[in-house]
Amino acid sequence: MMTRVPVLFTIGNEIRYEIVRKIFEGGMGIVYEAEQKGAQEFVKRVAIKVVRQNFTSQKQFIENFIGEAKLVADLIHTNIVQTYHLGEHNGSFFIAMELIRGVNLEQFSAQLKEKRRVLAIEMAVFIASRVARGLAYAHAKTDKNGRPLGIVHRDVSFKNIMIAFEGDVKLTDFGIAKARGFLTDNEGEVVAGKADFMSPEQADFQITDKRSDLFSLGVVLSTLVLGYNIFKDSTPEKSRLRVISMAIPDFRALDRRVDDRLNKILQRALARRVTQRYPEADEVLYDLEHYIYHSGYGPTNETLGKLIRGLFGVRPEGTMSESAKGGTQVMGRTGRAGKKSEGATQRAATGATRSGGTIRRGGATARSAPKKNP
Repeated sequence: MMTRVPVLFTIGNEIRYEIVRKIFEGGMGIVYEAEQKGAQEFVKRVAIKVVRQNFTSQKQFIENFIGEAKLVADLIHTNIVQTYHLGEHNGSFFIAMELIRGVNLEQFSAQLKEKRRVLAIEMAVFIASRVARGLAYAHAKTDKNGRPLGIVHRDVSFKNIMIAFEGDVKLTDFGIAKARGFLTDNEGEVVAGKADFMSPEQADFQITDKRSDLFSLGVVLSTLVLGYNIFKDSTPEKSRLRVISMAIPDFRALDRRVDDRLNKILQRALARRVTQRYPEADEVLYDLEHYIYHSGYGPTNETLGKLIRGLFGVRPEGTMSESAKGGTQVMGRTGRAGKKSEGATQRAATGATRSGGTIRRGGATARSAPKKNP
Protein backbone atom coordinates (compact mmCIF):
# COMPACT_ATOMS: atom_id res chain seq x y z
CA MET A 1 0.00 0.00 0.00
CA MET A 2 1.37 3.38 -1.04
CA THR A 3 2.21 5.75 1.82
CA ARG A 4 0.53 9.13 1.50
CA VAL A 5 3.05 11.95 1.57
CA PRO A 6 1.85 14.96 3.56
CA VAL A 7 1.69 18.37 1.88
CA LEU A 8 4.12 20.60 3.74
CA PHE A 9 2.86 23.85 2.23
CA THR A 10 0.94 25.17 -0.73
CA ILE A 11 2.26 27.99 -2.90
CA GLY A 12 -0.37 30.67 -3.32
CA ASN A 13 -0.97 33.03 -6.21
CA GLU A 14 2.42 34.67 -5.88
CA ILE A 15 3.92 33.95 -9.31
CA ARG A 16 3.42 36.83 -11.69
CA TYR A 17 5.17 37.83 -14.87
CA GLU A 18 5.82 41.36 -16.08
CA ILE A 19 6.33 41.30 -19.84
CA VAL A 20 9.31 43.39 -20.85
CA ARG A 21 9.11 43.16 -24.63
CA LYS A 22 7.94 41.08 -27.55
CA ILE A 23 10.71 38.89 -28.94
CA PHE A 24 8.94 37.11 -31.76
CA GLU A 25 5.43 36.93 -33.19
CA GLY A 26 4.32 33.97 -35.28
CA GLY A 27 1.13 32.63 -36.72
CA MET A 28 0.33 30.47 -33.69
CA GLY A 29 1.72 32.42 -30.78
CA ILE A 30 3.98 35.10 -29.38
CA VAL A 31 7.25 34.91 -27.45
CA TYR A 32 8.00 37.57 -24.87
CA GLU A 33 10.85 38.43 -22.60
CA ALA A 34 9.45 38.79 -19.11
CA GLU A 35 10.38 39.21 -15.47
CA GLN A 36 9.14 36.59 -13.04
CA LYS A 37 8.34 38.35 -9.77
CA GLY A 38 8.38 36.72 -6.35
CA ALA A 39 8.46 37.60 -2.68
CA GLN A 40 10.92 40.15 -1.29
CA GLU A 41 11.60 41.77 -4.68
CA PHE A 42 12.72 38.47 -6.23
CA VAL A 43 13.16 38.91 -10.01
CA LYS A 44 14.14 36.37 -12.69
CA ARG A 45 14.26 37.00 -16.43
CA VAL A 46 12.40 34.35 -18.44
CA ALA A 47 10.94 33.78 -21.90
CA ILE A 48 7.16 33.40 -22.16
CA LYS A 49 5.49 31.55 -25.05
CA VAL A 50 1.81 32.44 -25.33
CA VAL A 51 -0.78 30.68 -27.51
CA ARG A 52 -2.75 32.97 -29.79
CA GLN A 53 -6.43 33.28 -28.91
CA ASN A 54 -7.60 31.80 -32.22
CA PHE A 55 -5.70 28.57 -31.44
CA THR A 56 -7.04 28.10 -27.91
CA SER A 57 -10.10 26.25 -29.22
CA GLN A 58 -8.05 23.69 -31.18
CA LYS A 59 -8.01 20.76 -28.78
CA GLN A 60 -5.17 18.76 -30.33
CA PHE A 61 -2.96 21.82 -30.64
CA ILE A 62 -3.47 22.70 -26.97
CA GLU A 63 -2.93 19.09 -25.90
CA ASN A 64 0.42 19.06 -27.68
CA PHE A 65 1.38 22.44 -26.23
CA ILE A 66 0.62 21.16 -22.73
CA GLY A 67 2.33 17.85 -23.49
CA GLU A 68 5.49 19.64 -24.58
CA ALA A 69 5.57 21.66 -21.35
CA LYS A 70 5.11 18.56 -19.20
CA LEU A 71 7.75 16.63 -21.12
CA VAL A 72 10.44 19.30 -21.12
CA ALA A 73 9.79 20.27 -17.49
CA ASP A 74 11.71 17.17 -16.40
CA LEU A 75 14.50 17.48 -18.98
CA ILE A 76 17.07 19.16 -16.78
CA HIS A 77 20.34 19.39 -18.67
CA THR A 78 22.82 22.14 -19.44
CA ASN A 79 22.36 21.62 -23.20
CA ILE A 80 18.55 21.74 -23.17
CA VAL A 81 16.51 24.90 -22.61
CA GLN A 82 14.71 24.66 -19.27
CA THR A 83 10.95 24.95 -18.76
CA TYR A 84 9.80 26.53 -15.49
CA HIS A 85 6.04 26.87 -15.53
CA LEU A 86 2.89 26.09 -17.52
CA GLY A 87 0.14 28.61 -16.89
CA GLU A 88 -3.07 30.06 -18.22
CA HIS A 89 -4.02 33.72 -18.55
CA ASN A 90 -7.27 35.09 -19.97
CA GLY A 91 -8.03 31.75 -21.63
CA SER A 92 -4.61 31.35 -23.28
CA PHE A 93 -1.96 28.88 -22.16
CA PHE A 94 1.64 30.01 -21.77
CA ILE A 95 4.99 28.44 -20.93
CA ALA A 96 7.63 30.21 -18.86
CA MET A 97 11.06 29.01 -19.85
CA GLU A 98 14.75 29.78 -19.75
CA LEU A 99 15.70 33.01 -21.48
CA ILE A 100 18.72 32.50 -23.69
CA ARG A 101 20.75 35.64 -24.25
CA GLY A 102 22.14 34.65 -27.60
CA VAL A 103 21.21 33.55 -31.12
CA ASN A 104 20.19 30.40 -32.95
CA LEU A 105 22.44 28.64 -35.44
CA GLU A 106 20.59 30.15 -38.39
CA GLN A 107 21.39 33.65 -37.13
CA PHE A 108 24.93 32.58 -36.24
CA SER A 109 25.53 31.17 -39.73
CA ALA A 110 24.09 34.27 -41.40
CA GLN A 111 26.37 36.51 -39.35
CA LEU A 112 29.41 34.46 -40.30
CA LYS A 113 28.54 34.97 -43.96
CA GLU A 114 27.85 38.66 -43.41
CA LYS A 115 31.27 39.08 -41.80
CA ARG A 116 32.90 36.82 -44.41
CA ARG A 117 34.14 34.51 -41.71
CA VAL A 118 34.65 30.75 -41.99
CA LEU A 119 33.85 28.64 -38.94
CA ALA A 120 36.78 26.53 -37.80
CA ILE A 121 36.26 22.79 -38.17
CA GLU A 122 36.99 22.20 -34.47
CA MET A 123 34.37 24.77 -33.46
CA ALA A 124 31.75 23.21 -35.75
CA VAL A 125 32.44 19.81 -34.20
CA PHE A 126 32.32 21.31 -30.70
CA ILE A 127 28.86 22.83 -31.29
CA ALA A 128 27.57 19.51 -32.64
CA SER A 129 29.04 17.68 -29.64
CA ARG A 130 27.07 19.88 -27.21
CA VAL A 131 23.86 19.07 -29.11
CA ALA A 132 24.81 15.39 -28.92
CA ARG A 133 25.09 15.74 -25.14
CA GLY A 134 21.57 17.11 -24.91
CA LEU A 135 20.20 14.40 -27.20
CA ALA A 136 21.95 11.64 -25.26
CA TYR A 137 20.26 12.86 -22.08
CA ALA A 138 16.82 13.22 -23.68
CA HIS A 139 16.98 9.84 -25.43
CA ALA A 140 17.88 8.09 -22.16
CA LYS A 141 15.17 9.79 -20.10
CA THR A 142 12.80 7.53 -18.16
CA ASP A 143 9.55 8.10 -16.32
CA LYS A 144 9.19 7.94 -12.53
CA ASN A 145 8.88 4.15 -12.77
CA GLY A 146 12.13 3.79 -14.69
CA ARG A 147 10.50 3.05 -18.04
CA PRO A 148 12.10 4.67 -21.12
CA LEU A 149 10.09 7.59 -22.47
CA GLY A 150 11.34 6.99 -26.00
CA ILE A 151 11.84 10.69 -26.67
CA VAL A 152 12.59 11.65 -30.28
CA HIS A 153 13.00 15.39 -30.89
CA ARG A 154 12.21 15.18 -34.64
CA ASP A 155 13.20 18.79 -35.32
CA VAL A 156 16.95 19.04 -34.65
CA SER A 157 17.82 21.96 -36.90
CA PHE A 158 19.56 25.32 -37.04
CA LYS A 159 16.53 27.23 -35.74
CA ASN A 160 16.20 24.96 -32.73
CA ILE A 161 19.80 25.15 -31.53
CA MET A 162 20.72 28.23 -29.53
CA ILE A 163 24.14 29.59 -28.61
CA ALA A 164 24.22 31.86 -25.58
CA PHE A 165 26.61 34.79 -25.61
CA GLU A 166 28.47 33.01 -22.81
CA GLY A 167 29.05 30.05 -25.16
CA ASP A 168 26.47 27.56 -23.90
CA VAL A 169 24.81 25.50 -26.65
CA LYS A 170 21.12 24.70 -26.03
CA LEU A 171 18.67 22.43 -27.81
CA THR A 172 15.15 23.86 -27.76
CA ASP A 173 11.63 23.45 -29.17
CA PHE A 174 10.32 19.97 -28.38
CA GLY A 175 7.01 21.01 -29.95
CA ILE A 176 6.85 18.08 -32.39
CA ALA A 177 8.81 15.62 -30.29
CA LYS A 178 7.26 12.25 -29.61
CA ALA A 179 7.37 10.52 -26.25
CA ARG A 180 5.30 7.83 -24.65
CA GLY A 181 2.34 9.28 -22.79
CA PHE A 182 3.07 12.94 -23.50
CA LEU A 183 2.43 14.01 -27.07
CA THR A 184 -0.06 13.14 -29.77
CA ASP A 185 1.71 11.30 -32.56
CA ASN A 186 0.51 11.09 -36.17
CA GLU A 187 3.59 9.64 -37.86
CA GLY A 188 2.86 8.04 -41.20
CA GLU A 189 0.34 10.68 -42.23
CA VAL A 190 2.09 13.99 -41.66
CA VAL A 191 5.75 15.01 -41.81
CA ALA A 192 6.40 17.88 -39.43
CA GLY A 193 9.71 19.65 -39.10
CA LYS A 194 12.21 21.27 -41.43
CA ALA A 195 12.54 19.21 -44.59
CA ASP A 196 16.24 19.87 -45.20
CA PHE A 197 17.16 18.60 -41.71
CA MET A 198 14.95 15.48 -41.68
CA SER A 199 16.15 11.90 -41.69
CA PRO A 200 15.23 9.79 -44.76
CA GLU A 201 12.73 7.75 -42.74
CA GLN A 202 11.07 10.87 -41.35
CA ALA A 203 10.89 12.43 -44.82
CA ASP A 204 9.40 9.20 -46.18
CA PHE A 205 6.50 9.09 -43.67
CA GLN A 206 8.00 6.21 -41.71
CA ILE A 207 8.13 5.64 -37.97
CA THR A 208 11.19 7.25 -36.38
CA ASP A 209 13.33 6.49 -33.36
CA LYS A 210 16.28 8.24 -31.72
CA ARG A 211 18.52 7.43 -34.70
CA SER A 212 16.46 9.88 -36.74
CA ASP A 213 17.70 12.68 -34.48
CA LEU A 214 21.27 11.53 -35.07
CA PHE A 215 20.86 11.89 -38.83
CA SER A 216 19.54 15.42 -38.25
CA LEU A 217 22.56 16.10 -36.06
CA GLY A 218 24.75 14.96 -38.96
CA VAL A 219 23.01 17.50 -41.19
CA VAL A 220 23.64 20.20 -38.58
CA LEU A 221 27.33 19.31 -38.43
CA SER A 222 27.81 19.12 -42.20
CA THR A 223 26.03 22.46 -42.63
CA LEU A 224 28.26 24.10 -40.01
CA VAL A 225 31.35 22.71 -41.75
CA LEU A 226 30.38 23.52 -45.34
CA GLY A 227 28.43 26.71 -44.73
CA TYR A 228 25.42 25.36 -46.63
CA ASN A 229 22.89 22.54 -46.32
CA ILE A 230 23.45 19.81 -48.91
CA PHE A 231 19.74 18.90 -48.90
CA LYS A 232 18.23 22.37 -49.18
CA ASP A 233 16.29 23.06 -52.37
CA SER A 234 13.87 25.73 -53.59
CA THR A 235 10.84 24.27 -51.76
CA PRO A 236 10.32 22.07 -48.68
CA GLU A 237 8.93 19.31 -50.90
CA LYS A 238 12.01 19.33 -53.14
CA SER A 239 14.24 19.32 -50.06
CA ARG A 240 12.31 16.35 -48.68
CA LEU A 241 12.86 14.41 -51.90
CA ARG A 242 16.59 15.21 -51.85
CA VAL A 243 16.81 13.83 -48.31
CA ILE A 244 15.19 10.60 -49.51
CA SER A 245 17.10 10.09 -52.75
CA MET A 246 20.32 12.11 -52.89
CA ALA A 247 23.58 10.22 -52.48
CA ILE A 248 25.61 11.33 -49.48
CA PRO A 249 28.78 12.97 -50.83
CA ASP A 250 32.38 12.48 -49.78
CA PHE A 251 32.82 15.61 -47.68
CA ARG A 252 36.57 15.63 -48.29
CA ALA A 253 35.78 16.53 -51.90
CA LEU A 254 33.55 19.44 -50.81
CA ASP A 255 35.90 21.00 -48.26
CA ARG A 256 39.63 20.26 -48.14
CA ARG A 257 39.63 20.92 -44.38
CA VAL A 258 37.59 17.73 -43.84
CA ASP A 259 39.96 14.88 -43.04
CA ASP A 260 39.36 11.13 -43.12
CA ARG A 261 38.25 10.97 -39.48
CA LEU A 262 35.63 13.71 -39.77
CA ASN A 263 34.37 12.34 -43.07
CA LYS A 264 33.91 8.95 -41.41
CA ILE A 265 31.86 10.53 -38.60
CA LEU A 266 29.67 12.36 -41.10
CA GLN A 267 29.17 9.29 -43.27
CA ARG A 268 28.05 7.22 -40.29
CA ALA A 269 25.74 9.91 -38.91
CA LEU A 270 24.18 10.39 -42.36
CA ALA A 271 23.91 6.71 -43.26
CA ARG A 272 20.71 6.10 -45.21
CA ARG A 273 20.16 2.70 -43.66
CA VAL A 274 19.18 3.15 -40.04
CA THR A 275 21.09 -0.01 -39.08
CA GLN A 276 24.33 1.50 -40.40
CA ARG A 277 23.87 4.78 -38.54
CA TYR A 278 25.10 5.62 -35.05
CA PRO A 279 22.78 3.72 -32.68
CA GLU A 280 23.20 6.07 -29.72
CA ALA A 281 23.92 9.76 -29.21
CA ASP A 282 26.59 8.76 -26.68
CA GLU A 283 28.58 7.13 -29.49
CA VAL A 284 28.35 10.24 -31.67
CA LEU A 285 29.40 12.32 -28.67
CA TYR A 286 32.44 10.13 -28.02
CA ASP A 287 33.63 10.37 -31.64
CA LEU A 288 33.06 14.13 -31.80
CA GLU A 289 34.85 14.84 -28.53
CA HIS A 290 37.69 12.47 -29.40
CA TYR A 291 38.07 14.31 -32.70
CA ILE A 292 38.59 17.71 -31.08
CA TYR A 293 40.37 16.71 -27.86
CA HIS A 294 42.46 13.63 -28.70
CA SER A 295 45.63 15.63 -29.30
CA GLY A 296 45.24 18.19 -26.53
CA TYR A 297 43.35 21.39 -25.81
CA GLY A 298 40.26 22.11 -27.92
CA PRO A 299 37.25 24.44 -28.05
CA THR A 300 35.30 25.27 -24.89
CA ASN A 301 32.17 27.22 -24.00
CA GLU A 302 34.44 30.15 -23.24
CA THR A 303 36.12 30.15 -26.67
CA LEU A 304 32.76 29.79 -28.40
CA GLY A 305 31.36 32.62 -26.29
CA LYS A 306 34.26 34.86 -27.24
CA LEU A 307 33.66 34.07 -30.92
CA ILE A 308 29.94 34.79 -30.85
CA ARG A 309 30.28 37.98 -28.80
CA GLY A 310 32.82 39.25 -31.31
CA LEU A 311 30.54 38.42 -34.24
CA PHE A 312 27.53 40.19 -32.79
CA GLY A 313 29.23 43.06 -30.98
CA VAL A 314 28.13 41.92 -27.55
CA ARG A 315 29.75 42.92 -24.29
CA PRO A 316 31.14 40.10 -22.10
CA GLU A 317 28.19 40.27 -19.68
CA GLY A 318 25.94 39.19 -22.55
CA THR A 319 23.97 42.32 -23.43
CA MET A 320 23.77 43.96 -26.83
CA SER A 321 24.20 47.67 -27.29
CA GLU A 322 20.87 48.01 -29.12
CA SER A 323 17.69 48.49 -27.09
CA ALA A 324 14.17 47.43 -27.92
CA LYS A 325 11.40 49.67 -26.66
CA GLY A 326 7.74 49.03 -26.09
CA GLY A 327 5.01 49.04 -23.47
CA THR A 328 4.88 46.00 -21.26
CA GLN A 329 2.02 44.04 -19.81
CA VAL A 330 1.92 42.33 -16.45
CA MET A 331 0.71 38.74 -16.47
CA GLY A 332 0.25 36.46 -13.50
CA ARG A 333 -1.87 33.69 -12.04
CA THR A 334 -4.19 36.25 -10.53
CA GLY A 335 -4.86 37.76 -13.94
CA ARG A 336 -3.69 41.20 -12.88
CA ALA A 337 -2.47 43.41 -15.67
CA GLY A 338 -0.58 46.65 -15.77
CA LYS A 339 2.26 48.52 -17.44
CA LYS A 340 5.97 48.44 -16.84
CA SER A 341 8.63 50.95 -17.84
CA GLU A 342 9.82 51.00 -21.44
CA GLY A 343 13.27 50.12 -22.67
CA ALA A 344 14.52 46.58 -22.44
CA THR A 345 17.90 45.22 -23.37
CA GLN A 346 17.86 43.52 -26.77
CA ARG A 347 18.12 39.77 -26.37
CA ALA A 348 17.43 36.70 -28.40
CA ALA A 349 15.25 34.14 -26.68
CA THR A 350 14.53 30.49 -26.98
CA GLY A 351 11.86 28.48 -28.71
CA ALA A 352 10.65 31.17 -31.10
CA THR A 353 7.08 30.70 -32.18
CA ARG A 354 6.72 30.11 -35.88
CA SER A 355 3.91 29.59 -38.26
CA GLY A 356 4.74 26.88 -40.72
CA GLY A 357 3.52 23.96 -42.72
CA THR A 358 3.49 20.23 -42.54
CA ILE A 359 4.08 17.98 -45.51
CA ARG A 360 1.30 15.48 -46.03
CA ARG A 361 1.28 12.37 -48.18
CA GLY A 362 1.04 13.41 -51.82
CA GLY A 363 3.34 16.39 -51.37
CA ALA A 364 0.77 18.97 -50.27
CA THR A 365 1.77 21.49 -47.66
CA ALA A 366 -0.84 22.37 -45.10
CA ARG A 367 -1.16 24.02 -41.70
CA SER A 368 -1.63 21.44 -38.98
CA ALA A 369 -2.49 22.03 -35.35
CA PRO A 370 0.06 19.58 -33.92
CA LYS A 371 2.74 20.78 -36.31
CA LYS A 372 4.54 23.28 -34.08
CA ASN A 373 4.47 24.64 -30.61
CA PRO A 374 3.27 28.19 -30.37
